[in-house]
Amino acid sequence: MLFFKNLFWILWKIWFYVLMLIVIVVLSPFLIITLSSDKTYKYFFVLARIWAKAIFYGMGFRMEIIKNQTFNPNQSYMLVANHTSMMDIMLMLILVKDNPFVFVGKKELAKIPIFGFFYKKACILVDRSSPKSRHDTIVRAKEKLAAGLSICIFPEGGVPDDETIVLDSFKDGAFRLAIEFQIPIVPMTFTDLKKLFPFRFFAGRPGKTKVYIHDFIETEGLVQTDKPFLKEKVRNVVLMPLEASKHIEKRAVV
Repeated sequence: MLFFKNLFWILWKIWFYVLMLIVIVVLSPFLIITLSSDKTYKYFFVLARIWAKAIFYGMGFRMEIIKNQTFNPNQSYMLVANHTSMMDIMLMLILVKDNPFVFVGKKELAKIPIFGFFYKKACILVDRSSPKSRHDTIVRAKEKLAAGLSICIFPEGGVPDDETIVLDSFKDGAFRLAIEFQIPIVPMTFTDLKKLFPFRFFAGRPGKTKVYIHDFIETEGLVQTDKPFLKEKVRNVVLMPLEASKHIEKRAVV
């Protein structure tokens, strides 16, 4: 039985990388053209959403969305969510349709062949161990926001190695930028991807994930000294469905 489980995981995870590569190669001529400037980025964003849908649904996933508020297509936002899976990227692209955004992501992903080429051109890369890199990230994020784009940051700053951590502490970057540009923060919670598509190779399965798009949190009138309160408020909003889901799982086991 264990042999067949391991075989399924191997074939399924290989299919993920094959699928990702196929879609990138097919779209690559158009991706290169649309990444030429911020003015054409909205067209790149459309292609990125096609790529994300092909991978998310091609891996056998589906979603249930609980949405408290809708997006204004003429508004820039700071998009934040918990981060437990590579599928978080695809899910975020699918969820946000009319507000093109750029990810702030770790530079290590730029090493992935082919994918990394487009990743480093389309995203703002950060080396969290380097103060200079963190400063440059803030500068580039300001440029994107000034161009009318939105920003997506997973504020935990990475995926904890310890899978028992429900939600790690949040870093400051997303909240500093949101306050500086006085843009709303959109908290989201992805409740099931940790078990459906974890970073561990021999784990996961196709299935349905539940997504919460919470009430937007306004930053108008806030100053940088309000950042700790704002950060904790957003974290508590994201955490609530995760705690509820964990409680339901414990009851089911019992």
